[in-house]
Amino acid sequence: MKNLIGVLGVLALGSALVVGCSSQSKIDQATSQAESSSQQASTAATNAQNSANQAAQSAKGAEEAAAGAQDSVKRANDAVARLEAAFASSVTK
Repeated sequence: MKNLIGVLGVLALGSALVVGCSSQSKIDQATSQAESSSQQASTAATNAQNSANQAAQSAKGAEEAAAGAQDSVKRANDAVARLEAAFASSVTK
């Protein structure tokens, strides 16, 4: 009877160790997946920040180009007005 109880005790301890090892394996796997996901999220955040910086630089360049275009339109309108004035004064003479 003592042998049977001893064998059952050893089996119970062995089962507990197997369950514990299995759980630890699952924990290790989940930890590894979480670390991988964290690295991917960090990479994605860095890429998003870089894209935002590039977009800001592009927007600044576009604003500068638009301002230059507005200046060109003003100069063109002034030139047209001068030509019209010169034409009008030459016709009326």
